[in-house]
Amino acid sequence: MNVSIRCLFFLACLQGGLSALAADQPNVLLIMADDIGIEGLGCYGGTSYQTPNLDRMADDGIRFTHAFAQPLCTPTRVQLMTGKYNHRNWRSFGILPPDQTTFGHRMKSAGYATGIFGKWQLQSYDPPDYPSADLRRATGMHPKDAGFDQYALFHSLHTEDKGSRYANPTMLEGLAGSDGELKTYAGRYGTDIWVEQILTFFDQHKGQPTFVYYPMALPHHPFEPTPASPGWDPSLPPPAQDPKFAKDMIQYMDTAVGRLLDGLKQRDLDQSTLVIFYGDNGTHQQVRSSMDDGRVVSGGKGLTTQTGIHVPLIAKWPGHIRPSVSNRIVDASDFVPTLLEVVGATVPDDQQLDGISFKGDLLGAPTVDRPAAFFWYDPRPGWDKDAFTRSVFAVDRGHKLFRDGRLFRLSDLPLQETLIDRDDWNDDDRAAAKRLSLVIAEQMAGVDEPPLVDETGTPVDPAVDPAIDPAIDPAIDPAIDRRR
Repeated sequence: MNVSIRCLFFLACLQGGLSALAADQPNVLLIMADDIGIEGLGCYGGTSYQTPNLDRMADDGIRFTHAFAQPLCTPTRVQLMTGKYNHRNWRSFGILPPDQTTFGHRMKSAGYATGIFGKWQLQSYDPPDYPSADLRRATGMHPKDAGFDQYALFHSLHTEDKGSRYANPTMLEGLAGSDGELKTYAGRYGTDIWVEQILTFFDQHKGQPTFVYYPMALPHHPFEPTPASPGWDPSLPPPAQDPKFAKDMIQYMDTAVGRLLDGLKQRDLDQSTLVIFYGDNGTHQQVRSSMDDGRVVSGGKGLTTQTGIHVPLIAKWPGHIRPSVSNRIVDASDFVPTLLEVVGATVPDDQQLDGISFKGDLLGAPTVDRPAAFFWYDPRPGWDKDAFTRSVFAVDRGHKLFRDGRLFRLSDLPLQETLIDRDDWNDDDRAAAKRLSLVIAEQMAGVDEPPLVDETGTPVDPAVDPAIDPAIDPAIDPAIDRRR
């Protein structure tokens, strides 16, 4: 075989290999909105906002009715990207420990082009004058080291460098291994920039399986007008923050999702792309939203209430995901194993992962059920985290149990919960407490729980801190590990 024929043969084999790879390994676009509970979407019964694109995505794909996230963003983001519950790798708010393996690293190892666009806030958080800030500033993972070939991110560096995420946005842009460059887009809107960059990234890597993680900025406060708001003018200082703009921001969140879905379809990538939409925690507490059952729900961001942890999860993959609704319990740790199974990759045996894959639910195949979602939640230390405490609890479809013994019944009405006095427990309550206490015990077994500290990182004696939940009452289950 002469050289030219060998070259043609090699190119034909390469082309066929890429086509087969693309067929076996779908593109993945993971979108995570910033501060949105289920009450924000029409497909979950919300009536305050127009969300036609997400509602259509739910109609065409699968909508999960029992998806949960941590009450604040960093706890969810660290859990989502590493597949581990926070008690295994928590350091402080706004920090992703640099020794962690992310789904960016894993998808890169699986042969994917990897990109991240949106919000980071995982490398540095505390202002320079905050007590003990010097112990934490710039101690997290820089996006250049997070496993992504390309990044364009708001709040990648110090808090004082972050600029705006909305009008006239500032973002750090760079390639894997590079420190990146801070850029400000005068007259533009951050969400519009990121949508364009995501679609361009798919263009640049067409023919190669592509993974894009889009941690959105919307609809996180500050509550400001969007380009769809009457009178929006990026040349003027934004008006005083007003929760009334939350409606515009939630609806623009939906607009951005629609543009991405349309962009994939225009590129003939919709059939080969799994798109997932997820929320990182509940809606801001100042935002009140109406439901189709007549209730008005206040957002629960930061709280361990259902309004703080019950979030939307929708997935679409035409030709693979059938229109359906799933009551499977999903939490943030489940995304790493799910993504790896979807793309045909394996998880190394030496990796401690807490997630359970929900690939089977996506594709209508038998799957291992998750009995409950587990939460180890303590966003301290960190600037402005003085109002927070440590809470350890587990939740299933009917109950929520805290390590201190508090038990809540969950209603058939989403987001509704009732604290049940121990004297009023019925047989179902006692069975649920036994079941959920075992979940807590199993997750805490053999783990060196992060030390208890206050918002500045100063050690706290749990015996004198009224803000901390005690070990669970052994009357619920004597097998519970009472260690702090």
